[in-house]
Amino acid sequence: MAEQTAAQHELASLIVKSLNLETVTADQIEPDAPLFGGDLGLDSIDALEIALAVSKRYGFQLRSDNPENRQIFATLRTLSDHVEQHRAV
Repeated sequence: MAEQTAAQHELASLIVKSLNLETVTADQIEPDAPLFGGDLGLDSIDALEIALAVSKRYGFQLRSDNPENRQIFATLRTLSDHVEQHRAV
């Protein structure tokens, strides 16, 4: 299992809390495992919830019409990298 960075752990905690994941802890989200279609069982509605939580916490919007969303939301690592590049907080 790859170690999460502090930023990845913070984001993983936000994901667990915003989606009310009862069977998963932030520490269990692998940085390079797929967020969607993998063990977490997340779907497009979950992506919207994550985007809303990210915008509230980090002060920027993840737009649904962004053609790079599939890559941004691919893994915890890619989402965390995107957040770190764009965060206002």
